Amino acid sequence: MPTYAFQHQRFWLAPPAARTSFQGTAEDPAEAQLWHAIEELDVDTLTSTLRLEKDSPGIDALLPALPVLSAWRRQHRERSTIDSWRYRATWQQLPDPATPALTGTWLVVAPAGQEEHATVRVIVQALRAHGATAQQFEVDAHDVDRATLRERLGRLAEEAQPAGVFSLLALDQEPLIGHSAVPAGLGATVALLQALGDADISAPLWCVTQGAVATGRSDLLPHPEQSQIWGFGRVAALEHPQRWGGLIDLPTIMTHHTAARLAALLVPGQPEDQAAIRTTGTYVRRLTRVPAVDTAPAPWEPSGTTLITGGTGGLGAQIARWLAHRGAPHLHLISRSGPDAPGASELSEELTALGTDVTITACDASDRAALRQLIDTVPAEHPLTAVFHTAGTMELGQISELDPGRLQSVLRSKALAAAHLHDFTQHLDLTAFVLFSSNAATWGSGQQAAYAAANTYLDALAEHRHTRGLPATSLAWGPWGEAGMAADQHTLSHLKRRGLSPLPTDLAIASLHHALTHHDTAVTIADVDWARFGSTFTAQRPSPFLARLMPSAAEPATPTDTADDNPLRQQLSAAPAAQRHQILVRHIQTLAATILGHPGLDAIPPAQPFQELGFDSLTAVELRNQLATTTGLPLAPALVFDHPTPNALATYLGTELTGQKPSGTTHTAFAAPDDEPIAIVGMACRYPGGVRSPEELWELVATGRDAVGEMPTDRDWPLNTLFDPDPERLGTSYAREGGFLHDAAGFDAAFFGISPREALAMDPQQRLLLEIAWETFENAGLDRDTLAGSVTGVFAGGTYQGYGASGSSSAREVEGYLLAGGTPSVMSGRVAYAFGLEGPAVTVDTACSSSLVAMHLAAQALRQGESPASVVWRPTAGASRSHRRPTAPAGARGPGFCCSSGCRTRAATATG
Repeated sequence: MPTYAFQHQRFWLAPPAARTSFQGTAEDPAEAQLWHAIEELDVDTLTSTLRLEKDSPGIDALLPALPVLSAWRRQHRERSTIDSWRYRATWQQLPDPATPALTGTWLVVAPAGQEEHATVRVIVQALRAHGATAQQFEVDAHDVDRATLRERLGRLAEEAQPAGVFSLLALDQEPLIGHSAVPAGLGATVALLQALGDADISAPLWCVTQGAVATGRSDLLPHPEQSQIWGFGRVAALEHPQRWGGLIDLPTIMTHHTAARLAALLVPGQPEDQAAIRTTGTYVRRLTRVPAVDTAPAPWEPSGTTLITGGTGGLGAQIARWLAHRGAPHLHLISRSGPDAPGASELSEELTALGTDVTITACDASDRAALRQLIDTVPAEHPLTAVFHTAGTMELGQISELDPGRLQSVLRSKALAAAHLHDFTQHLDLTAFVLFSSNAATWGSGQQAAYAAANTYLDALAEHRHTRGLPATSLAWGPWGEAGMAADQHTLSHLKRRGLSPLPTDLAIASLHHALTHHDTAVTIADVDWARFGSTFTAQRPSPFLARLMPSAAEPATPTDTADDNPLRQQLSAAPAAQRHQILVRHIQTLAATILGHPGLDAIPPAQPFQELGFDSLTAVELRNQLATTTGLPLAPALVFDHPTPNALATYLGTELTGQKPSGTTHTAFAAPDDEPIAIVGMACRYPGGVRSPEELWELVATGRDAVGEMPTDRDWPLNTLFDPDPERLGTSYAREGGFLHDAAGFDAAFFGISPREALAMDPQQRLLLEIAWETFENAGLDRDTLAGSVTGVFAGGTYQGYGASGSSSAREVEGYLLAGGTPSVMSGRVAYAFGLEGPAVTVDTACSSSLVAMHLAAQALRQGESPASVVWRPTAGASRSHRRPTAPAGARGPGFCCSSGCRTRAATATG
């Protein structure tokens, strides 16, 4: 086998062509040819199409009108295209229901100290009055620990599984301590959904807000901060379709009807999952088309100073060019890098050449003090009259990986910056306040929960400003073809396969100008193929929100390919039986890599779950649809979740294609004699002195080389003050050297399917163990596919070293992973999980004898027939300087261990 070279990273705490079709296009080819000739001013084609003679009176009469007709045709084409992209979220009133009936116990999760809040009381009343039991559950939204929350929920579930979970954590709108952009309610809601999954509680989670949405012009939307829960929830519905209940917004003033309307939304089988209860009834969210109105008011034009956040980025630069062409007197572009941003000087020269005064400033709009100072210094001769907020940051990641740090980085540049812009300009006479939002806020997008939350706030802020008579336009964009976060070919191709085509820049800007001219408040602009997008979006969970736009739902037609005309089946038929499974695995890997945008198959390990690879309900259905096409099989929408790894899915497809069930492997236990020799068939190791293999260890011993060296400099130990010659002085070490693995911080997280944040939280012993395990199996000539499902045992010696226990800021950022990452007992299970081993998994901690005891237990398991093979490891990395001595580093302990006379551990002169 080729040896895999781990690709270490450091882990240590401290544009396509525009669409030519549009609504209203004539289907008659002759008519289409005529209009094309008119639009292109093609006299020859026009003469031929109309069957006129050249230089005839008819042509002479037509020629003067051609430029007018051509201009009209182009404008009509542009208008029709823009019309087809425009959508708006509206609210449809439901009839008041009959008396609803609920059952079971519902958890009502409320922020600590708000148990008597009027909203909490209404929910408890709604549940109890309609037959359910309400159990209140208090959470300190400012100090939520995922592991602790999971334990609390687990204890409740042991008594009785809840029928549902109601979260009112959104009511806490105060910023999370240490994360100024993150409302405490949002951070706590994320942790709650994670902890419910960790505790295996499958009851649906319903999130309640109050005054976070506007159902009409008279609805004031007083709390836009709470709207971020709605953006998060739309993504949760995609990533956790079975565990998500929905979103309910309550009015600021509740009536005697509120409780019954609330209970009606919780009845099992009720389809609505985005609802707002008002004094006049219950309203549910719907997406509708919003064609441009026929009136033609005076077009919006820039004046004074226009401020553009993210002004040196892709979208910001495009907006700046457009404004300059429209005659903007002064443009002030801000970004974190300012004039040092790539291309900033060239952009400034370009805009200046168009006749616009340009200022480019390094200013982070999320920095309240810096933004205030910048706005206060706008020159009086060019007062601030318009704001375009295009800045933003997007980090892809599943909800299970979210933590306050990741929320902060995304929300800061979008939501917090927008809030500051609103605060500092609401007293000014603005003509435009434009927010660049995203369709991730409109309907949700997998792996973009933080981004969806941030952009939903922009939409809500625009509605909030509108109700106060302030200008505001929030545009929830689909992907732009030549600029923006999605403007790379892999991403655009991926989105187009899912039904989202990129927007040409000129028409996107025309859409923006139209929205400003007609005073739109919140509009979604996207080029959507609803037949393709809708079928994928709703495969795992129906979406009433999209119901008005969806073509009639239908499962893919049952494939009729036979082995004679199906290439994959032909390939399988021609291959030996032993190779068919691998053919199917590679076929699945190829499709999965393409769907996720990976350049090769290496990114799709056969034994790694699809969800860990980044599949959500949308991409899972896309994979199912492609497999249905290539295999000719009718496949269920939940295929990827029922068979969660490429290996498992290949086994299922092989059974369906051949009609033969895979032969099961039975393990017959047998006892071996006590004196039966134990064969060691593979070895791997890491030792001080740069030893990375058994051969290098032999070379070290044979040459008598000294492996003791200086203490590592990358573990945040206070090396300048650590040494003291007095052995009795606490908090110091009287040794200057030791035996260390100097590359213990290096780890190839992606190879093992582990996220960077989880890798950072893992004790280096665990990381070393995974790499050593892989090399041991390689050394023995075994691969993961061969081992998966076998009853191979894992016996590991491990000792707690205090990694991550210091409370450092980096440790707090990954605290959700620290419990599993720092617990020695997890070591053996992590190896068993990574390789699919189903034998005993035991971690032994008997201090220095751990490896000997682990070896003994492994030998016993082999002789007693508990497993046909066992692997034994003993990692020690010296993660904490307090390991085995209160404040001294590991490897610098005990009289004579690393003193100036050297280490004599097994010599007659050893000092102990």
